[in-house]
Formats: sequence, C-alpha cells, structure tokens
Amino acid sequence: MAEYQHIKHEFEPVFDSNSRILILGTLPSVKSRERNFYYGHPQNRFWKLLAWIYEKNVPGTIAEKREFLLKNRIALWDVVSECDIAGSSDSSIRNVIPADINIILENAQIEKIYVNGGRAYELYMKYCYPVTKREIVKLPSTSPANAAFTMERLIEAWKCIK
Repeated sequence: MAEYQHIKHEFEPVFDSNSRILILGTLPSVKSRERNFYYGHPQNRFWKLLAWIYEKNVPGTIAEKREFLLKNRIALWDVVSECDIAGSSDSSIRNVIPADINIILENAQIEKIYVNGGRAYELYMKYCYPVTKREIVKLPSTSPANAAFTMERLIEAWKCIK
C-alpha cells in the first residue's frame, strides 16, 4: 500500500447559477491531480458515462468538460477539502476536513445531490449532512476499482441524473 500523504483539494467546484444537480466525489485521485481536473484517470468511466446519458460526445479537454457540465446544468465537486490518503484509495481516507458544500447550495438552485460511490456517501453523511440537511442519492462509483459494475450497469444506475 502507498504511504499516507496529506492532500489539499486544489480544484474549484464547477457550477453556475443555472446548475440544478450536484455530483460529489470524495477527492481527486492521483491521476486527476496530475491532470488538474476531476475524473482524470483514463480508466474512470465518469465522462464516458455522462456523455452516454446526455447523448453527447465525450469531452476531452478541461474546457470541454466544464462546458459539458454547465450546459447540462450539472455542478461538480468533492466532499473532502483536505485529508490524509494512501495513493488514490478512498478507503484509506482519514483526518478529513470537509468541503464547504454550501458554496454551491447558496449560489445555485440545486434540486438534487448525487454522490459517486459509497465512500463519498459515507463522508457526506458524516461531515456535510449535519450542515446542509440535504438528502443525497448514492450512485455506484465510476472508478476503475469498481470492476463489479459494467458500463451497462452504471448507465442503468446513473440515468436518473437526467
């Protein structure tokens, strides 16, 4: 297992006043941090999944990804602002400082909040729910580590976001 590192989330949330749904992950992976944007691991199915659901081309650049999210009224951020983590293993996350989700909730009319995976759900319920009092929907992780979920199963589970 990789050694623990203290990580500070360095990406701003993606949203605008037209955003209606919020998708929360846990914390950017090592690959995402290297690529300086959300879901940057080439095997993560997040962008392919959203493109399929919204019947659009898969966005490639950071600018295309931002545009895709905003055009489809999707806000994107993570539950964790800072933590100690070993590699990209969500299960290793400890010493959490949560993100201030209210930055989005106070500046957009978010109708529904979704979380990408079980660990994001656990962390949201522990750290964010007591502040936001907003219910969330747990969706299966798009991570390549979630090999039990085929793309077809992910599509079936995630199509509710549209």
